[in-house]
Amino acid sequence: MILVDDILLSPIRGLFWIFREIHNAAQQEFENEPEAITAELTNLYMMLETEKITEEEFDKREKELLDRLDELEERKNQQ
Repeated sequence: MILVDDILLSPIRGLFWIFREIHNAAQQEFENEPEAITAELTNLYMMLETEKITEEEFDKREKELLDRLDELEERKNQQ
């Protein structure tokens, strides 16, 4: 009977494993997001200095990135 139970429950266990892996990947991405935003800001400053973007475009993108960074800090402080 145990063998039958194992056979019947294996798809469910596999599904739970997949969900757990997706959750872990999402959590890891969330934890690494501040570093990704900082790297993007650095790249943005370099693009401005090399005149690949205008100051207006720089200001707009910088504001978006800093707002995302502030939002992440607020979430972190709430936990």
